[in-house]
Amino acid sequence: MKTALSVNLNKVALVRNTRHLGIPSLIRAATLCLDAGAHGITVHPRPDARHIRSEDVHVLHRLLKTRPGAEFNIEGNPFHNLMDFVRQIRPHQATFVPDSEGQFTSDHGWTFPDDAARLKPLIEEAHALGVRVSLFMDPLPEAMAAVKAVNADRIELYTESYASAWGTASKDAVLAQFSAAAQAALDAGLQVNAGHDLNRDNLTDFLRAVPGVAEVSIGHALISDALELGYAATVKDYLRCMGAAGPA
Repeated sequence: MKTALSVNLNKVALVRNTRHLGIPSLIRAATLCLDAGAHGITVHPRPDARHIRSEDVHVLHRLLKTRPGAEFNIEGNPFHNLMDFVRQIRPHQATFVPDSEGQFTSDHGWTFPDDAARLKPLIEEAHALGVRVSLFMDPLPEAMAAVKAVNADRIELYTESYASAWGTASKDAVLAQFSAAAQAALDAGLQVNAGHDLNRDNLTDFLRAVPGVAEVSIGHALISDALELGYAATVKDYLRCMGAAGPA
């Protein structure tokens, strides 16, 4: 199984929102990334609409419908505004993230068993709409059976701690923790996604060490690289980094 690359367009929207001209264009960005080989598009429409806005989700949904095989992944807190999009759009995947309103960026995963009871009915609702559910999780092997018990389909490993450790003496120990968490998820019957601060420097090492990663969602670093290289060349280089890791 090859790891899929989903491009998060939040930072494109953040730049656009500093003016009223509609540039840079999210549709243009998504089209160029998909044409270059990206497997999907991710957005995280926060309640304060500081980057992705509600209308963006609908416009991108219409685009993705014309791209067979391309995945639309919508992230967010299901207790805030995410479920409205799930009900309206029915994306391929909804990634449940435990952000507070106005949070600077995602910085922790769900807590089990504390969050289990309130997550389960929303997971069931998403499934009834035909939407796959991924839960944003810290790399805790002991939590994975509980995630499966609420009927989530996947986890997304929150990789900021790995990105911070990359290039330091603690890298191998941190990678071992992610590897153990991914294996525990696979053993529980879950699929594994990953994201947050993955980039062209650290991505290959992560995918070599962590088993069974089905998808990586990358935004900040990829869009930053695209400012210098362009969307197409950037996506192709991320795909090169992923290919260098070998099969997932």
